[in-house]
Amino acid sequence: MEFKHKSVLLEETIEALNIRPEGIYVDGTLGGGGHSYEICRRLSEKGRLVGIDQDAAAIEAAQERLGEFKDKVTIIRSNYCDMKKELTAIGITAVDGIVLDLGVSSYQLDTADRGFTYREDALLDMRMDQRQSMTARDIVNGYSEMELYRVIRDYGEDKFAKNIAKHIVSERQKKSIETTGELIQIIKAAIPMKVRAVGGHPAKKTFQAIRIELNRELEVLENSLDDMIDLLNDGGRICVITFHSLEDRIVKNIFRRNENPCICPKEFPVCVCGRKPKGKVITRKPIVPGNEELEENKRAKSSKLRVFERRTELL
Repeated sequence: MEFKHKSVLLEETIEALNIRPEGIYVDGTLGGGGHSYEICRRLSEKGRLVGIDQDAAAIEAAQERLGEFKDKVTIIRSNYCDMKKELTAIGITAVDGIVLDLGVSSYQLDTADRGFTYREDALLDMRMDQRQSMTARDIVNGYSEMELYRVIRDYGEDKFAKNIAKHIVSERQKKSIETTGELIQIIKAAIPMKVRAVGGHPAKKTFQAIRIELNRELEVLENSLDDMIDLLNDGGRICVITFHSLEDRIVKNIFRRNENPCICPKEFPVCVCGRKPKGKVITRKPIVPGNEELEENKRAKSSKLRVFERRTELL
C-alpha cells in the first residue's frame, strides 16, 4: 500500500516556522514528507533539511517525495527523542527550526495489518517502529488488571476504564486476545449500550491509550522538548502539532516553563533562583484548522499547533 498522509495545519506550520532560506531544519516526524517538502521548497542551495522517522514505510515514501531536493535532504531512521544524538553524529549542533506532527499517519491507520485501526479486524500490533519486539498484543494479554486500568484511564481518559480492564482480563483467561476485532467486542461489552449509541467509536479511547503506552508517546515528548529548544539558534522556532489533550498539555506547559522558568516564591521581590527564559511562546492560544481544512480532512479535527521561539538574549 502506498504511504499516504495529508499533512495537517500545513500552511500555518510553514508560516510559523519563519523559514530562513539558508537555515537548517528538522522534521522530527517525517511521515510522508508533507511538511518537509514545503520546507525544502523554501530553502536555498545552502539550506538543509534533516528528516527523522522510526517507520520504514514513512522513510521510503519520504525519500521518493523529497528526491528532487537531493543533497539538501538527510533522512534518518530513528525516534525524535534521539534528535540531539543523531544530529551530532552528522555534525549539526544547532538548527533554525523543528517540526513535530504527533499524529498517527493516515497510512498507519489505513493499513489494517499495522493493527492501529478499530475499523478493521487485524492482529494487535500498533508499533510505530516495527523493529520493536513488544506489541499491543503483549499489553492486552500481559498487563495486570490494575495496569490496564491505569493505561486506559490516564491515556484514553475513558470513564469506563475500570470495567474495560476487568472485561479484558476476564476474556483473556478463556483465550488470549489476538486481534483488533476481538478487543473491540470486549470493549463494547464493557460499555453500556446507551453510551455506545452516542459519540465516537467505543474502542477509540482504549486503542489510543494502548498505542500511547506501547510507543511511550507522552514520555518521549516530555523528555525531548527541552533538548529541542536548546538545539535552536537565536530566533529559531519549534512547531508542535498535537492531536489530543494529553499531548497538548505537555507542550503548553513545557513551552510556558521555558518562557518563565523562575521557581522563586511569588512574594520574593526579585528572582534569586537564577533560571533564565530561553525564549517566548508565539501562540498564546493554539492554532487550529479552519473550516476548509476540516471539510477536506476529517482527521484534522482535534489538531492544535503551538509554537515557541528561541531568544538567546534572554539568557
